[in-house]
Amino acid sequence: MVTLQAGSVGSPVAIAGTVGLFALFLSITAHIAARNVLGDVEVKKAFVVGPLPATIAVVSTAFGLNPFLAILTALVVDATAISLLYGRSRRLTAYVTAIHVVVSILLGTVLFGLAFLLASAPG
Repeated sequence: MVTLQAGSVGSPVAIAGTVGLFALFLSITAHIAARNVLGDVEVKKAFVVGPLPATIAVVSTAFGLNPFLAILTALVVDATAISLLYGRSRRLTAYVTAIHVVVSILLGTVLFGLAFLLASAPG
C-alpha cells in the first residue's frame, strides 16, 4: 500500500493549480519541440501532450514513488502521445521527444533562475 508523504500534499486547489501550470508549461515546450522538428504543426495537439506527463509527475511526487520510474513512465507516455497525435515514425517520434526534454530543461532552468533572481532582489 502506498501512502501520501506527510506534510507534502497541499489543498486540492493547490494540487490542481500545480498540475495545470506544469501541464501548460509542458504543452508549450511540446509545441516548441514539434515545431522545430516537424515544421508547421497545430498548437492544439501540444495541449494534449502536456497534461499527461504533468499528472504523472505530480502523482508520483505526492505518493513518494520512485522518481526514475516516474521519469521513465512520463517519457514513454510523452512519446506515445507524440506518436499518436503527429503520426510520425518511431525515429522521428523519439527525436521530437528528446527535443521536448531538452527544451523543457532549458526553459525550466531559465524560468527558475529568473524567479530566483526576482525573489532575492533587495527591497
